[in-house]
Order: sequence, then structure tokens, then C-alpha cells
Amino acid sequence: MAKRTDKRKKKTKKKHRFFWFLIKLQIVLMVVVLAGFGYYYFGGYATEVQALKEKAVQTVADSDDSIFIPSQTCSVYDKDGKLISERKGTKDAQYVKYEDIPQDFITAIISIEDKKFYRHHGVDFKAVMRAVKARVTHGRITQGGSTITMQLAKLMYLNPDDTWQYKVEQMFLAIELEGRYSKEKILEFYLNNVYFANGYYGIDAACRGYFNCDLKDLDVSQVAFLCAIPNSPTYYDPVTNIDHTLKRRDLILQNMKDDGKITQEQYYEATKEDIELNRPKKKNTDKINNYVDTYAYYCATRALMEQEGFTFQYYFDSDEEKKAYNEQYDELYAACQKKLYSGGYKIYTTIDMDKQKKLQSTVDDTLAGFTEKNDDGTYNMQGAAVTIDNNTGYVVAIVGGRDQDFNSYTLNRAFQSHRQPGSSIKPLIVYTPAFERGYDPNTIVDDHKFEGGPSNATNTYAGKIPLRYAVAKSLNTVAWQVYEQVTPKVGLQYLKNMNFSSIVKDDYTLATSLGGFTKGVSPLEMASAYAALENDGMFRQPNCIKSIVDADENVVYSSQMAEVSIYEKDATRTMTDVLTTVMDSGTGAALKLSNMPCAGKTGTTNDHKDGWFVGYTRYYTTSVWVGCDYPKSISNLSGSTYPGQIWKAYMSAIHENLDPMDFLPYAKLSDEFIQKEQEEESQKEQEREDQKDSEAEKDSEADQKDSEKDETKKEPADTNTSDKNNNSEDTNVSDDSQNNDQNNNQDNNQDNDNSDSNNSGDDQDNTGGDDTSGDTGGDSGENTGE
Repeated sequence: MAKRTDKRKKKTKKKHRFFWFLIKLQIVLMVVVLAGFGYYYFGGYATEVQALKEKAVQTVADSDDSIFIPSQTCSVYDKDGKLISERKGTKDAQYVKYEDIPQDFITAIISIEDKKFYRHHGVDFKAVMRAVKARVTHGRITQGGSTITMQLAKLMYLNPDDTWQYKVEQMFLAIELEGRYSKEKILEFYLNNVYFANGYYGIDAACRGYFNCDLKDLDVSQVAFLCAIPNSPTYYDPVTNIDHTLKRRDLILQNMKDDGKITQEQYYEATKEDIELNRPKKKNTDKINNYVDTYAYYCATRALMEQEGFTFQYYFDSDEEKKAYNEQYDELYAACQKKLYSGGYKIYTTIDMDKQKKLQSTVDDTLAGFTEKNDDGTYNMQGAAVTIDNNTGYVVAIVGGRDQDFNSYTLNRAFQSHRQPGSSIKPLIVYTPAFERGYDPNTIVDDHKFEGGPSNATNTYAGKIPLRYAVAKSLNTVAWQVYEQVTPKVGLQYLKNMNFSSIVKDDYTLATSLGGFTKGVSPLEMASAYAALENDGMFRQPNCIKSIVDADENVVYSSQMAEVSIYEKDATRTMTDVLTTVMDSGTGAALKLSNMPCAGKTGTTNDHKDGWFVGYTRYYTTSVWVGCDYPKSISNLSGSTYPGQIWKAYMSAIHENLDPMDFLPYAKLSDEFIQKEQEEESQKEQEREDQKDSEAEKDSEADQKDSEKDETKKEPADTNTSDKNNNSEDTNVSDDSQNNDQNNNQDNNQDNDNSDSNNSGDDQDNTGGDDTSGDTGGDSGENTGE
């Protein structure tokens, strides 16, 4: 029994070897035949045929499975999982694996496109011979004869042509594909890439586009209807030529019946079925049409880079190091972006669409009066804004410019443009660092004009004042002096620790205390830095991605918001308390929210080219920039005008139904400190009382001695003299009181003058020089800030 089994196995192996011998012999004979025809009919082109064969072998060898996976739709979702937008690739399709393709689809497409699919090895030789004969007879290819495998080769590797070289190369490619992939894989590749007209590539896109349902829900009539289209997508276009499509559908159903794949009854019912189409809409596959998309794709691309192990770097020891890094970054960014755009990914973001729409409309409405446009049709006057949720650190709204229907939003100014920040930079590099180094809100500073220093916006100076007042009025001379003590090296290190991307060597000057940067900062960077002030000095890298899911529903990225300590907790709470004074009585007094404690800072650059307002509550931080892409002076532009108006209107709206929440107290307002101050004050009061008692005792002794002397003299005139001196004292006291009142009035008038002069407009730094728009052009030089 065992011997018989062995003999059967040997016979099977011999048959198998003989079978593949015949296949190879057939291929060789085909090449010889084609070479012979080529030599006889085309004047010795056999060498070219051989070259085409070698090219086909190399082409298939150099490709991998990814070439057959169509560019799939990438989707962006908001914080609630609702679809925001879709980005179509070159082929609007979702990839379907072979096991998920309905059997009716397999049967239908084979019955009409390639009946011998399971019997040939890439090429139907009889059909090819007919094509060669037609080429000889008519001088061009007039018959197809293409198998499904040859059609796949055409789809993936070739540009349409009607020459004999094209057909020969297609044939060789098909043979190579059959040698590399199974029949099932070839069908899978084909059905996911073939064109079904009206922008639909692949069976899934066609199914959803024409019938608005899943593949599994199609009946046999609908399957046959779709399989009628690929042979000639224009002629069988169901939108424009549905009669042609239905006629071919019926042919497919007839073939399926003849092949025993469906019954007579199924055939009859299917041919009588009315086809109701979901009319396809015109698709936009190229443009990203809102600022959420540009930022979401940017964050998602960097997330995939992070998954690849890439380490982001912001500062470099040499130009060579920076160049090498940029080359590596650009290469990987492009690869990850391509992967993201075409891989069918789902990007789940933290964007709150209600806040997003409100922020966009507020920017648009506030700047609606500026109608001048650039040569490219975009508005000349622009604005950008970012909102961060202080509880999570995630971006919930981002606006990169004014809304324009035609605009594809290739520039998102909220994170791609860098501009001079004016005085809005002061809390970050001057005052919070100063609070870490012993300054406090009551530290007395000297606001005065000095050689080599800046002037204040109003060209007035208050003299000796508390630091709190200097910040509230944004006095430039004070910021300059304090920054000199902090030093630019120390101050700018805080920005570098928060990954500000455009700090350069030339920025290490005192001018940066007023916003005088070489390139500038972005609204996103400013929002994330101010959010750190509210978060007790803990910085979180801004991001809007919660997770990314691939086409197979695998979570490939899940965001974990890490915190980095930048400032000391007490310093940030002190800074916040001082910034509330800005809103109460300083340059932001008109911008204070009615029912919500808030802190913020204005910023205006030299000649009113840029205006900033950055502020926060316990709930949200929002930064706003207003200016032109190509910087120029704008009348009435300052931090407290258009940027401040946008900030107040928007922040008022998003806080409307939120409970008021106070900022956390800084140490000097803690219960322990208050108790200590009360004890010290009580001790001082006791010392003052003891001193009074001591003085009173001394006065009593002196009066007693005077009384003894008076008793010895007994002259009548003494009483009158005493009355006269008393009257003189009363007068003197009155004079002293009057003088003190006059002095106090003068002091108050001086304070009021200073207050009025500083409130007459936002504080503008007057150090000279213009601003720079990092990505959109602009003058370089020092900035002037509010």
C-alpha cells in the first residue's frame, strides 16, 4: 500500500514538472514567435522586443505591494468624532481585501472581462495572436485581447498607447505579475484600482458613489451594473449613458447564468430591476479648504515622524548641523505626509468646531472693513488666532487668516508665519524671570529716559513707581532695565525651552525685551507660552491630535500630553496677578471680560505694523495677531484695537455659560503670608504706641517744668502771650496741612497725567527699526512693543 502511494506521489510530481515545463515552453515559443514577427514585419526589431522583456522583468522586481494600494481618503474629525473634512488622493477609494469582496463581484468581472482568467498565466496567446495579426493588417492595434492581469499591468505601470511596443511590454508585465502573485491577489489589486467613471477608483468607491451603501449590501443586478463600467468608463458611464450600462449589465447577467453562477429566476429578476443611482457630486481632490486641515495634517505628519523615531530639534550649534537636520527632516516629512495623504488614515483632533467657527467669524467680522487685496486675491489686512484649552493643553481652535471662498489656504499664519510680538513678549522673557530672581509687584523701579535706551509710547515718564504699574502701563524703559538685570541669555532660554523655533544669535540683545526679534514668533507659540503661565509654569507642546487610525482600524498614534517645567510656580502666579492689573487699569482695561477673571498683555510694533493681544482665563488661552503679510503701517492698529477687540468678543462668547473662576493666589497673598504680615503690622503698631507714650511722658515732664517757672513770674500778659502762640500753632498746623494737601494734589495730578498719557494709546516701543514677517517677507530690525 505504501509503495502504491509513493508511486502516485512520483507520478503527481512528474505531471507537475511537466505542466510547468509546458508553460515555460509556451512563454519561450511566444517570445520566439513575437521576435519572428517583429523581425519579419518590423524590420529586425527583435532586439527591441528583448529589451521590452528585460524592462518588464525589472519593473515588477522593483515594485512592491504598496503600488497596488490606491490613494485612499484621509479623514479629519473634531473632538466629538464628527467628520470635519476629507482629503481625496489621486484615487478616491477605500481598499478592500480579497476575502471581503462579494463572490458575485468575482464571478461577474471574470465573466465579462476574462473568461480564461483561471486557465492562463497572464496572457491569452490566441487573443494576442489576433492582436498581432490586426497590427499587421491595419498598421495599428485594433483588437484588445487583454486579460485582467494585462489590464492590471496597464493600470499600474503604463501610459496609454496603441503601438505594438506597448502591447508587447504589457504582455511581459502580465507574465511577471502572474509569476509573483496569486490569482486572488491579482483580482484584489485589479478591483481596487480599476476606474468606474466619475472619479471613482475601485469597487468600494464605486459602490458608495453610485448606490451609497456597503459592498455587502449590493444585489446581483447592482454588481453586474458596476462591472459593466470598466471596459469603457466613458461609453458605459451610468450618469451620461445609462442605457449602454444597462445593456452591458444584462450581458454580464446572461454570462453568469450560462456559467451556472445564477439561476434563470435570478437572471430574470435582475434584468427587470430598476437601477436608482445616487448622483455623484463633483469632487475636489487637491485643495485643503480650511485652517483646521492645514494644522491637523501638520500635527499628524509630525506624529507619524515621531512614530518613526525622529527627534525634533529647534536649535543648533552650527549651520552645518542645521542643514543636515533640515535635509533629514524634509525627507521624512515628505514621506510621512505622502503616507498620510494616501493611506486612508483617520485623524481624530481636539478641535471644537463651535469655537472654531466663532473664532473665524470674529476675525472676519472685525477686519471686514479692510477690503484691499494683494495681487493673488487674498486680503491685504490679515489676522490669525489660536485657542488652547488650559485644562488639557490641546489646541481647540486655530485661524490662519481671513476666510475667502476661493482660497486654498496654503498659508496658515497661526503657525507658519512669524512676526514681531511687541510688548506681548515682556511677561515671558522679562518679568516672569525677574519674579524668579527676587522682584515682586511692589518693587520700586525708575521710569526715566536714559542714553541708549528706549522711549515710552507717550514720551512721558513716571519716575519712581511700583513694578506692577510699569507692567500695567507697559513702560518700555522699565522693561529694558529689568531685562538688563535678567540678561538676554537667560530671558531667551525660556523661549528656547518652549521650542520657539525662530530664535537666532542676533536676538541676544536688550531690544528683544520690547519684541525686537530678527524673525519673530507665531501666534501658536505665544498661545502655548501664555498657557504655561496659567499652568503654574508647566509647558505643553501645542498639538491638536488625539489619535490617528490607519485604514485597517489600527491605532497608530495616541497623544500623551507631556509637561515640562519652564517657570517657578510662584513666579507665574505673580505674573498672572500683575497681568490682571493690565486688564483692570492698564493698556487692556477696555478688554476686560465682564464676568470672568482674566489676564493679558497687549503688543504693538514700531509704526503700528503688527498688533497683538494674548490673554487667558482659568479655562482658555487665546492669542491674536493682526497685520499685513507684507508689513506696512496701519492707522489705529495696536494691541488694544483690532487684536484686542477680536480677543474680547471671542473670549466673551466662549465663556458665556461658564462659572467665574478666580486665578490661584501667589505666595505673597497666601494665608500664611497674610498672617505674617498682620503679625508684623501689629508689632509695628505696638512699637508706634509705645513711642507715643514715651513722647507723651516727656512732654508731660516738660510742661510741669514750664508750669513751675510760670508760677514764679505771675505777670498778667503771660496768658495773652500763650493765646497768641496757640493761635500761631493753629495757623502753622493749618499751613502745614494745606501744604501737604497741595503736595498730595500735585502727586495725584502727576499720577493722573501719567495715567492719562499712558492710557491715550497702547504702549509702543520706540527703539527704531521695523518688524519681520518670517515666512511672508518684511523688514528686519528691532521691534517696538506695547
